[in-house]
Amino acid sequence: MKQRCQWVGNDPLYLKYHDEEWGVPVHDDRKLFEMLILEGAQAGLNWITILRKRENYKKAFDNFDPIKVAKYNSKKVDQLLGDEGIIRNRLKTESAIKNAKCFIEIQKEFGSFDKFIWQFVKGKTIKNKFNSLKELPAKTIESEAMCKELKKRGLNFVGPTICYAFMQAVGMVNDHTVNCFRYKAVSK
Repeated sequence: MKQRCQWVGNDPLYLKYHDEEWGVPVHDDRKLFEMLILEGAQAGLNWITILRKRENYKKAFDNFDPIKVAKYNSKKVDQLLGDEGIIRNRLKTESAIKNAKCFIEIQKEFGSFDKFIWQFVKGKTIKNKFNSLKELPAKTIESEAMCKELKKRGLNFVGPTICYAFMQAVGMVNDHTVNCFRYKAVSK
C-alpha cells in the first residue's frame, strides 16, 4: 500500500488530487487562475468541499477564463448565487470577478501571472522536508509577502494562509511529507 500524506484520507477525489496534482509545479496562467479562485472559495471550508464542486465551478466560471470572468455583471452574479453547484457566497463570488480583473492587470504588467507569482519563491519550488502533518505551517514569510502584494494590487480572499495553500497546490512548495510516495516525484 502506498504511503501518503496524513491529510488525504480515503475519498477517491482526494486520492486523485493528492496523487496527481497537489504539489506539482503549475506554470499555466489559466490553471493558476483556477487555483486562485478555488482557494478563495475554500476559505472557511474543507478542501474536499471545493474538490466536489470543482467541475461545477469550471462550468459556472467559463472554464476559469479570467477575461470572461472579469466581464461578469450583477446579473451574472445573481445567476452564480443561484447555482447550487458552487459555494453561494456573494463576497466570494464578487471577489472572483474582482480578482479576475486584477489578474489580467498583473498579466499585462509581467507578461504572465506565472512570471509574477513564482517570483515569491525565486522561480523554484521550495522543497520542505516535513515528517508529519503537524510540522506543516499555515503560512510562511513567502506567503505573507505574496498576500501583501496581491492585496496591494486589489485582490481579495488572498490572506497569508490562503496564499500558502495556493503555493502548496501549485507546487511553489513541496509539502508532501518525506514518507509520502509523491515526495520524491514532486521534488524532481
